[in-house]
Amino acid sequence: MNYIIYFSLSIMILGLILSAIRFIKGPTAGDRTVALDTMTIIGVSGIVLTSYLFNRYIYLDVALVYGVLGFIGVIVIARYLEKAL
Repeated sequence: MNYIIYFSLSIMILGLILSAIRFIKGPTAGDRTVALDTMTIIGVSGIVLTSYLFNRYIYLDVALVYGVLGFIGVIVIARYLEKAL
């Protein structure tokens, strides 16, 4: 069972690296916003898997708050980009 969790975490790290590359290299602000949102989702899922791995379910609250703050951040960036165009 732990092999599945470690495999999932390694795939998440790979996705995080690829999203960070898109965030740095993205040609438009929209690409960077999508990459930031993707990194937030990967971070939330990583926190949830870590919570399960260490049997510390208080981290689920942290993941929930992080997900909500990430969503609000993407909405703010989208509103700014909408007015800028």
